[in-house]
Amino acid sequence: MNTVYDIFNFIDSFAPFESQMDYDNSGLLVGDFSKKVKKSLICLDITKDVINESLNIGADLIISHHPVIFHPIRCLLSDSITYLLAKNEISAICAHTNLDLSPIGVNCCLFEKLKLKNQSALSSCNGYDLGYCGTVEKEMSSKEFAQFVKLNLECKSIRFTNISNKVNKVAICSGAGGNLILDVKKQNCDAFVTGEIKHSDILFANDNGISIFDVGHFKSENIVVPHLKRILQEKFDMIEFVESNVCNDKIQFI
Repeated sequence: MNTVYDIFNFIDSFAPFESQMDYDNSGLLVGDFSKKVKKSLICLDITKDVINESLNIGADLIISHHPVIFHPIRCLLSDSITYLLAKNEISAICAHTNLDLSPIGVNCCLFEKLKLKNQSALSSCNGYDLGYCGTVEKEMSSKEFAQFVKLNLECKSIRFTNISNKVNKVAICSGAGGNLILDVKKQNCDAFVTGEIKHSDILFANDNGISIFDVGHFKSENIVVPHLKRILQEKFDMIEFVESNVCNDKIQFI
């Protein structure tokens, strides 16, 4: 039977944990490398709802994108996520920025979802591509592209600016990628799709003729979950991998 280490080692083969950014905390964050795994739940975030879901389906391991331990733990209360994981003997592997930087990771999924072509790096980090640039199949107006992005990422709503008259070359970065706006300008992109962007970066984009498409952090990254499930299931046919049905950011629009 496969162990937590076997799964960790396989993820490390295509998203090396050593490639994670300095501020990150990816890896096996709760549990035991030697623990045998029959069933694993895959999600973007480990929440109390996700832990309950894991207990209901009998999962031995949760694989998440965002780290369940990000800042130093100063106390461990009985209703905390980490306590509940340890209490219920559920291991947790978290693959965050190493999966963002992976050539088959989160940004790759976002690039493919938007059906972009002619892939090139937007920026780089430790020799890995950080975000991508690409071209659309057919030139669109900013409003047309906004509808296209909303449909393909299955968003209820997105924020966008109608600055660039025509969208041909697009930059993408999943999650909080707004700080790459200078790189978007350097790459002469008409549009930038990301999950979070600050007001000041939007103003910079406005001044430089770049249309912004803010799809929300969750929608820009949750696309990696089915992708991760597929490649893990192909590798470990004796383990059942399940996509979380309860993991969401609970954002509503009125």
